[in-house]
Amino acid sequence: MNNLATNFVKMHGAGNDYVYIDCFDEPVPPDPAGLAIWIADRHCGVGGDGLVLVLPSTHAAARMQMFNIDGSESEMCGNGVRCVAHLVVARGHAPEGAVTIETGRGILSLEVQRTGVRSSLVRVDMGSPFLAAADIPVVVTPATASESAIVDAPCEALLAAEAWWGAAGLDPRMTCISMGNPHVIFYCRDVAKVPLETVGPRIEQHPMFPRRVNVHFVQVLSPRAVRMRTWERGSGITQACGTGASAVCAAGVLSGRTERRIIAEVPGGSLELEWAADGHLFMTGPAQEVFTGTVFAETPCVG
Repeated sequence: MNNLATNFVKMHGAGNDYVYIDCFDEPVPPDPAGLAIWIADRHCGVGGDGLVLVLPSTHAAARMQMFNIDGSESEMCGNGVRCVAHLVVARGHAPEGAVTIETGRGILSLEVQRTGVRSSLVRVDMGSPFLAAADIPVVVTPATASESAIVDAPCEALLAAEAWWGAAGLDPRMTCISMGNPHVIFYCRDVAKVPLETVGPRIEQHPMFPRRVNVHFVQVLSPRAVRMRTWERGSGITQACGTGASAVCAAGVLSGRTERRIIAEVPGGSLELEWAADGHLFMTGPAQEVFTGTVFAETPCVG
């Protein structure tokens, strides 16, 4: 158990909130996975969708290490990396403007524009989406989907019609994409009618997704705008998912539903996405500090 005082910053990007520890100034927690479970608890801890460590890097301005609320480590978080870029600029670890952050997906390039003492607008080069089944990963059969790209393919987790399908206007076919972490996208007429709290975990943990999966339901508002809801792998329902919004942008182009540049409405705000001609996907959105504080012990809920 860690009884040392640890300073943290609570930040969010479009409502996707994490507890951040600046390990330029603070010691690296000895058990970050265990700390994530406790500190992200919204009743007994600080509260958030997980924990992000901001670490020195020999290859970039900083390195981020992200843990979900269940303690599992994730490769990347689009909203999280924007907040990390804001933090390293705000704390003087890097100058405003072009910033690089090392992630589980590799080194990402960002552009940080300060909009206030505790806020920034950040543009991220999310890299190119991975489309092949093996890269996502997702298990498909040649009879149901191509292994080179899974677009509007049958989904084993949604084979039998359920009562909510009609209310939501669900198209049960899936599109699968990786942005360094796995995503599955479904389209429907009304995302508010999807029982995400029950459907999300069932799809996340289905055997066809060997590393589990982030689940998104998307409502197309126009060729340039979508509304989406997310069940995040390891965290549950979240207010936004940056890598997910990026995957939705690519999915819309691949399926012919949306243009290469869109606005994604999420419960916590909105994100701007563009899938450029060179294959790179760009996301622009806010990064906002909420408060700072100090925790003194890893004390899980009891009783």
